[in-house]
Amino acid sequence: MTDIDLRVRAALDALGVEYTVVPCDPELADTAAFCAAYGYEPGDSANTIIGESRDKPPRNAACVVLATTRLDVNGTVRRRLGRKTSFAGPERTMELTGMSLGGVTAVGLPHELPLWIDTRVMERERVILGAGNRHWKVIAAPGFLGGLPGAEVVEGLARDA
Repeated sequence: MTDIDLRVRAALDALGVEYTVVPCDPELADTAAFCAAYGYEPGDSANTIIGESRDKPPRNAACVVLATTRLDVNGTVRRRLGRKTSFAGPERTMELTGMSLGGVTAVGLPHELPLWIDTRVMERERVILGAGNRHWKVIAAPGFLGGLPGAEVVEGLARDA
């Protein structure tokens, strides 16, 4: 296990979350490939995406949206960060979270990074999340997400794809 695996597991265990960890071929960690290869519904997959303002220095937020939706980076995220926004690149995402794309998760993020969760994520019976790396996925009921540090459920964070 990597340090990130331990950080994610520790955060889930500290919250008393019932969860399942499933292995993933790192080549299949991206949502569409993972769902196709392992038989999961894309509507159960919740992606954590880092939004970034164009301020100097930039402001960031981790945003959790269903794979069947699109993060409203030019609407809701821009209004909340207060300036033009984009998606953080792979290097910036790694710098902020310690996690690589395909494995970024809302669990175990730095406490100073705001965590915004689209309301549709919270309506699912279960969600599949990254586990901090491209080797594992976490499956759990989404209710615990609201109890994570800095978490806020945001109406309209995502739009229909």
